[in-house]
Amino acid sequence: MPFESLADPTYLRSIIRVSLTVSLTAVLLSTALSLPIAFAVGFADFPGKRLITAAINTGMGFPSVVVGLLVLMALSSDGPFGSLELVYTPQAMIISQCVLAAPVITGVALSAVESVDDAVRDAAYGVGGTRADVALITLKEARYGVITGVLAGFGRAISEVGSVLIVGGNIAYADGTSKTRTITTAITLETRRGEFEMALVLGAVLLVLVLLVNGVVMRLGGR
Repeated sequence: MPFESLADPTYLRSIIRVSLTVSLTAVLLSTALSLPIAFAVGFADFPGKRLITAAINTGMGFPSVVVGLLVLMALSSDGPFGSLELVYTPQAMIISQCVLAAPVITGVALSAVESVDDAVRDAAYGVGGTRADVALITLKEARYGVITGVLAGFGRAISEVGSVLIVGGNIAYADGTSKTRTITTAITLETRRGEFEMALVLGAVLLVLVLLVNGVVMRLGGR
């Protein structure tokens, strides 16, 4: 696409829209998966709990390009889910970001749940609370940590480049608007083209989004 795209707000809006749609959807799905796991592991004592916790912590730093490669292999025509034809679609990018964000959300939420004083749970049981009541009370006590985990997962997703480039392909339509081009992959493309001004504009947008997320995290952490 020629550099005049810098003056075309439609190009920028389409990239931002795809980025936010993919990342927000991935975080919502990851949260729905991660919170039950975090609460189940945080509440229970069972053989292998430390191993599961270690696996979650390892997943928090899992290389994104490896995730992208594994998702691509699973969704390719020769893979187990090839019939869905999801390669180079936003749906494939959502799956990839889910895999990356879920361990982050699970790990931070698990830490928040485990940090709740045992006295809170004992008091809830002492007044006749059921396991569900204790879970709700624990969630209330750990809510800021849980929210921080969700926001951290969003930060991981919105800043991702390696896996979404592999499974999404950084594709734009003929009119230049984005199909699977996100802010990060567009920055990569524009930098390779030598269009540093466009890359800087996109970088500024990404920076603002990340700073907003970090600001919310810091505000919650200060409570």
